[in-house]
Amino acid sequence: MRALYNSTVPSTKYSNHKNELARIALIYDATRVYDLQVMTGVAQYSKENDHFSVYIEENALKDQRLPDLRSWNGGGIIADFDDPKVARAVAQSRLPVVGFGSGYGWYVPGSSVPYFFTNNQAISKLAADHLLERGFRHFAYCGYPKTPINGWSEEREQAFANYLRKRGFSTNVFQGHHKTARRWALFQQSLGAWLLSLPKPVGIMAANDNRGRHVVEVCRTYKLQVPDEVAVIGVDNDELLCQLVSPALSSVEQGARIIGYEAAALLDRMMFGKKPARRRFVVDPKGIVTRQSSDVLAIEDPVVAKALSFIQQNAMKGIKVPDVVNAVAVSRSGLELRVKKTLGYTLHSAIRRVQLARARTLIAETTVPLKQVADSTGFKSVQHMTALFGSAFGSSPAKFRREVAF
Repeated sequence: MRALYNSTVPSTKYSNHKNELARIALIYDATRVYDLQVMTGVAQYSKENDHFSVYIEENALKDQRLPDLRSWNGGGIIADFDDPKVARAVAQSRLPVVGFGSGYGWYVPGSSVPYFFTNNQAISKLAADHLLERGFRHFAYCGYPKTPINGWSEEREQAFANYLRKRGFSTNVFQGHHKTARRWALFQQSLGAWLLSLPKPVGIMAANDNRGRHVVEVCRTYKLQVPDEVAVIGVDNDELLCQLVSPALSSVEQGARIIGYEAAALLDRMMFGKKPARRRFVVDPKGIVTRQSSDVLAIEDPVVAKALSFIQQNAMKGIKVPDVVNAVAVSRSGLELRVKKTLGYTLHSAIRRVQLARARTLIAETTVPLKQVADSTGFKSVQHMTALFGSAFGSSPAKFRREVAF
């Protein structure tokens, strides 16, 4: 189901016609959280420019049609291309168009329509690192049977498995064969049997939050403890859905809002004659929202577990490797070897990872000045934090804050 918005949009700084108005249609699936987050980004662009006047069609949730292009005096369209009828109609509209969606289905890669994708490689890497940092050594992926429009699930599966394979780990995969909503009992049985068969403790990446919810609910049915035996992380950060399951679901925050914001800005420029510099736009995820479903340490080596616990509790105080060594009362060389064998990285890296993760959270979720963020997360200066942050996340703290501000 798709909602249609007609928006009255004056030109922005890119236009030579400062008083000219343009009407745009927003075509999206009102039942999908991803699409709603994209529209939130469009709304933010509208708010910042203070020009959009939004009209919602009366039967928006029952009607997938475009406006009548013969009579609608529109200026441009932002559309989810996962619906074939929408994709065909939009492509024939002869209006400036910006597309988004799963990257599969009815978007033609060779099309002249600019299209926004999420970075599934980066999403899977974030999820894998999240589970690795909690000490998991057994991993699994819960996805969907392939359809023409959900290739993103397989793409995330392959990226997750390939990344872990390079780290020396294998991945057990479940896709299922039953329509979940219609044949829940059969699906629950097959998912339950798969979960019971996995070595424990296991860290599971779900294709999205809905699949993550399925895993958590079936774990409860089969008396599997989440997160102690089965840790779960989804994708989308659908806050309502993540909180409706018990324990609450951790999730990767996609860049869907950024997609909407940038798509609106691009369409605005296109409507006033600016040609896009490229046709494919890949948007990185914003980060991970950690909730109870993965908030656990799964370290078999008690010495390494004690070291990591000390680091998590004290990293923001600016501790050094000798402090950790003293806390666990073993030789430095022995501890370094055990940490390297268990985690795949050094004690120094373990401290830095915790500090950077906290810094990233503060930068994304607060307006605390960067100097104060550096001081409160154990870095010797804001310049030091900036250099390490850029190396770890590919963006400066200031730029990252701007990108996640909406």
